[in-house]
Amino acid sequence: MAEMTDSQQTAGVAETTGTRGSRKMRTGLVVSDKMDKTVVVTITRRVPHPVYGKMVTRTKRVKAHDEENSVKTGDTVRIMETRPLSKDKRWRVVEVIERAR
Repeated sequence: MAEMTDSQQTAGVAETTGTRGSRKMRTGLVVSDKMDKTVVVTITRRVPHPVYGKMVTRTKRVKAHDEENSVKTGDTVRIMETRPLSKDKRWRVVEVIERAR
Protein backbone atom coordinates (compact mmCIF):
# COMPACT_ATOMS: atom_id res chain seq x y z
CA MET A 1 0.00 0.00 0.00
CA ALA A 2 2.84 2.37 0.85
CA GLU A 3 4.59 1.49 -2.41
CA MET A 4 3.55 3.74 -5.32
CA THR A 5 4.39 3.31 -8.97
CA ASP A 6 6.17 6.06 -10.90
CA SER A 7 2.97 7.07 -12.70
CA GLN A 8 1.10 7.47 -9.40
CA GLN A 9 3.92 9.61 -7.99
CA THR A 10 4.02 11.91 -11.03
CA ALA A 11 0.22 12.20 -10.99
CA GLY A 12 0.36 13.30 -7.37
CA VAL A 13 2.99 15.91 -8.23
CA ALA A 14 0.87 17.28 -11.07
CA GLU A 15 -2.16 17.60 -8.78
CA THR A 16 -0.27 19.43 -6.07
CA THR A 17 1.57 21.86 -8.35
CA GLY A 18 -1.53 22.76 -10.36
CA THR A 19 0.08 22.21 -13.77
CA ARG A 20 -1.79 20.63 -16.63
CA GLY A 21 -0.75 18.94 -19.82
CA SER A 22 -0.10 20.87 -23.00
CA ARG A 23 -3.23 21.66 -24.97
CA LYS A 24 -3.59 21.43 -28.73
CA MET A 25 -3.52 24.78 -30.54
CA ARG A 26 -4.79 25.05 -34.11
CA THR A 27 -5.30 27.87 -36.62
CA GLY A 28 -8.37 27.90 -38.82
CA LEU A 29 -10.93 29.87 -40.77
CA VAL A 30 -14.38 30.70 -39.38
CA VAL A 31 -17.07 29.44 -41.75
CA SER A 32 -20.18 30.00 -39.61
CA ASP A 33 -21.10 32.31 -36.72
CA LYS A 34 -24.87 31.83 -36.68
CA MET A 35 -25.02 30.18 -33.25
CA ASP A 36 -24.89 32.05 -29.97
CA LYS A 37 -21.34 32.06 -28.50
CA THR A 38 -20.29 29.32 -30.93
CA VAL A 39 -18.40 29.44 -34.23
CA VAL A 40 -17.60 26.71 -36.73
CA VAL A 41 -13.91 26.68 -37.69
CA THR A 42 -12.33 24.71 -40.53
CA ILE A 43 -8.83 23.42 -39.86
CA THR A 44 -6.97 22.67 -43.09
CA ARG A 45 -3.80 20.63 -43.20
CA ARG A 46 -1.73 19.21 -46.03
CA VAL A 47 -0.43 15.66 -45.68
CA PRO A 48 1.31 13.35 -48.15
CA HIS A 49 -0.79 10.52 -49.58
CA PRO A 50 0.26 7.28 -47.86
CA VAL A 51 0.93 5.42 -51.14
CA TYR A 52 1.58 8.02 -53.85
CA GLY A 53 3.21 10.82 -51.89
CA LYS A 54 1.18 13.60 -53.50
CA MET A 55 0.17 16.33 -51.05
CA VAL A 56 -3.52 16.01 -50.18
CA THR A 57 -5.63 18.61 -48.35
CA ARG A 58 -7.48 17.36 -45.27
CA THR A 59 -10.18 19.58 -43.76
CA LYS A 60 -11.76 19.21 -40.32
CA ARG A 61 -14.73 21.26 -39.08
CA VAL A 62 -14.88 21.90 -35.34
CA LYS A 63 -17.16 23.99 -33.13
CA ALA A 64 -15.41 26.49 -30.89
CA HIS A 65 -16.62 28.62 -27.99
CA ASP A 66 -16.56 32.40 -28.57
CA GLU A 67 -17.49 34.09 -25.28
CA GLU A 68 -17.85 37.66 -26.60
CA ASN A 69 -19.55 36.79 -29.93
CA SER A 70 -16.90 38.97 -31.58
CA VAL A 71 -15.68 36.53 -34.23
CA LYS A 72 -17.31 36.77 -37.67
CA THR A 73 -17.36 34.59 -40.78
CA GLY A 74 -14.10 34.82 -42.73
CA ASP A 75 -11.88 35.59 -39.72
CA THR A 76 -8.71 33.59 -39.16
CA VAL A 77 -8.56 32.47 -35.54
CA ARG A 78 -6.39 30.47 -33.17
CA ILE A 79 -8.31 27.88 -31.13
CA MET A 80 -7.30 25.80 -28.12
CA GLU A 81 -8.50 22.41 -26.99
CA THR A 82 -10.55 22.50 -23.80
CA ARG A 83 -12.89 20.38 -21.70
CA PRO A 84 -16.21 19.39 -23.29
CA LEU A 85 -18.50 22.41 -23.24
CA SER A 86 -21.44 20.75 -25.00
CA LYS A 87 -22.20 17.71 -27.14
CA ASP A 88 -19.98 18.96 -29.99
CA LYS A 89 -17.83 21.79 -28.54
CA ARG A 90 -14.32 20.84 -27.44
CA TRP A 91 -12.43 23.97 -28.52
CA ARG A 92 -12.40 27.67 -27.60
CA VAL A 93 -11.26 30.75 -29.49
CA VAL A 94 -8.02 32.15 -28.06
CA GLU A 95 -7.37 35.06 -30.44
CA VAL A 96 -8.33 36.53 -33.77
CA ILE A 97 -5.28 36.47 -36.04
CA GLU A 98 -6.82 38.30 -38.99
CA ARG A 99 -10.21 39.93 -39.48
CA ALA A 100 -12.26 39.33 -42.64
CA ARG A 101 -12.20 42.15 -45.14
